Amino acid sequence: MRILVSGSTGLIGSALVPLLKAAGHEVSGLVRGVPSALKGEVHWSPTAGKLDTAPIEETEVVIHLAGENVAGRWSEEKKRNILESRVKGTTLLSETIARLMPLPLTLLCASGIGVYGDRGDERLAENSTSGQGFLAEVCQQWEAATEVARGHGIRVVFLRFGVVLSSQGGALKKMLLPFKLGLGGKIGGGQQYMSWIDIDDAVGAILHAMEKPSMEGPVNVVAPNAVPNLEFTQTLGRVLGRPTVLPMPAFAARLAFGEMANDLLLSSQRVAPQKLQQSGYSFKYSTLEASLRHVLGK
Repeated sequence: MRILVSGSTGLIGSALVPLLKAAGHEVSGLVRGVPSALKGEVHWSPTAGKLDTAPIEETEVVIHLAGENVAGRWSEEKKRNILESRVKGTTLLSETIARLMPLPLTLLCASGIGVYGDRGDERLAENSTSGQGFLAEVCQQWEAATEVARGHGIRVVFLRFGVVLSSQGGALKKMLLPFKLGLGGKIGGGQQYMSWIDIDDAVGAILHAMEKPSMEGPVNVVAPNAVPNLEFTQTLGRVLGRPTVLPMPAFAARLAFGEMANDLLLSSQRVAPQKLQQSGYSFKYSTLEASLRHVLGK
């Protein structure tokens, strides 16, 4: 198939694209810089609202992974960039592919489990209500920006990613240095749930959703076994062979990271991959220790 991918050089995209190509698909990546014809890249500018339809004609599947990194202290400018990069990019992409003839069959749009807000130990599935907070609002607007594509009959899947575990980037890579130095520990009370997924299963879930015409709407891309932050840190310490006795109190997290600490570090989302499991997806790494040993080569 002809597949268009935004965010093709990001953490998930860089793992996904080689697999798509190895399977025989023709893949084009959306890039903001100068496109490489040799690599099949296509230029777009979400901020300027520019995406030429000519290079993407006859695209059958669109996988939209691009968006401003949410890590870092959230200034008002940072928050605006996080929101606008997702809403403007998704709106532009949806409106553009809705004009293609023939229409693409599928739009797989990244989203996040942040949509559920801080929910304690409540068990969350795709039919759970949205929550409160900045990330919840971002995810709701992000998903709503696909409405034009859905309205034209394109199958739309919202890939609600949890914490993607990879040594190549994301949250885990940022944690490795302090944990290797023996400076790791729980954050806050440590009882907040972390819903995670191995990078191989994140990519596997995308391929699964792409190939299952019956799947649409929200899909939780998380492993079946969410764990409290305390268990996560203890497991990471055990895999690395390092102690985890230096906690970061909630007030210290808020001092260091501001609002981001509440939404990303201290909030709790106990999310289940109900649709993936019901549709027959088989996880390669369903337990945290197995995943960490895989991605860290331990």
